[in-house]
Amino acid sequence: MSATAENPPAAAAGTATVTDTTAPAAVVEERVRARVITDDPLYRTIPVALRFAPAEPLAVRIVFPADLSPEGTDNEWVFPRALLEAGLQAPTGTGDVRIWPCGRVQAVVEFHSPEGVAVVQFDIAVLRRFLRRTYAPATR
Repeated sequence: MSATAENPPAAAAGTATVTDTTAPAAVVEERVRARVITDDPLYRTIPVALRFAPAEPLAVRIVFPADLSPEGTDNEWVFPRALLEAGLQAPTGTGDVRIWPCGRVQAVVEFHSPEGVAVVQFDIAVLRRFLRRTYAPATR
């Protein structure tokens, strides 16, 4: 079947053509520094990307860089945005991702995998700013 037969011109079909002029909403990404918590008294800061895609409005992503992974690939954790929000107020999570406030200015995110547990500390202000941006209307 030809393209013309599948999609006849509007005049031939007797209907008006409506063009969607809205652009897709942009992905929100925030590059931040986080602290890896270990038994060592000195902490190590690492670059982390916080991501939100409007196509998945219930999820957020935390992406660790490839150079921190034994496989040499980005390590991405996807979990509910509501879990991140709740974890800034009180301990939450029972699965692979657990979050809790640590004092008034820090939050801890704990990641569980078959390989072990990673504990990472973020500034609460950074996480709140990111969450605010995920709810902001997209600029078009």
